[in-house]
Amino acid sequence: MESLKLAVIGKDVSQSDSPRIHSFIAAATGRKVDYVALSVPETEFEERICGLFCGLDGFNVTIPYKISVNHYLSRLQGDAQIFGAVNTVKTSDKSGYNTDGSGFALMLKNGGADVKDKKVLLLGAGGAGRSAAKKLSDGGAQVFIYDKSYEKARGVAAEFKAVTALRDLSAARYYAIINATGVGMHDTEGVSPVDGSLTELCDTAVDLIYRPRQSKFLRIAANYGKKTINGEAMLFYQAYFSQCIYFGISPDEDEAKRLFAKYKEVFGQ
Repeated sequence: MESLKLAVIGKDVSQSDSPRIHSFIAAATGRKVDYVALSVPETEFEERICGLFCGLDGFNVTIPYKISVNHYLSRLQGDAQIFGAVNTVKTSDKSGYNTDGSGFALMLKNGGADVKDKKVLLLGAGGAGRSAAKKLSDGGAQVFIYDKSYEKARGVAAEFKAVTALRDLSAARYYAIINATGVGMHDTEGVSPVDGSLTELCDTAVDLIYRPRQSKFLRIAANYGKKTINGEAMLFYQAYFSQCIYFGISPDEDEAKRLFAKYKEVFGQ
């Protein structure tokens, strides 16, 4: 049985679910991985990154290294070419990929959120917001993007069709509101990126945050009887797509859905 040595690197990945998810996917599909979490201080990134190419078959990249890792790669593939950000590295040819967008799109699909021909409010124009904007646009949504920095929002809107930047937020009816900011986790846990007057008008609330499992934003939406989707599925699906890259196999969305259902059964989530 082929076994790969893999890792996730970030400034602090001590609480990352990636080792558990990747180990589960590999075991459930008859493969084997040795997957570890490597917290790398920013002052040590340059020193340690080169060693990863020698000691690992591949690695996932998270905050704050998704862009800085590009300097050490030979080429970018797929969505990574568009986003300029990498979350998956295959060390054999030093190629970088981005599976976040695919994970996001599959999360919406399997969560029963059909955005085609519908108005969507996207909060956040950072890396996560940018990848979400592209996939929403590809899916036929009419996207309205808001960020505290209007210039950032306008920059994303200029890149993708059917995306409009908003200067301000006002109460309006949207099919879905998607939180692609960091508001609601870490030091902002218990805070919602929008108030209830806006959430009340949507049909679906999506939060890319997966810890806490139900953010304040999703709690407000649930209290209004709205469909809620948290970021756990996106985390799982992007890991699934990454592992397909590592093993050189074609992804199967039906298989990914089955695996996620089994994962939730096993870990009671």
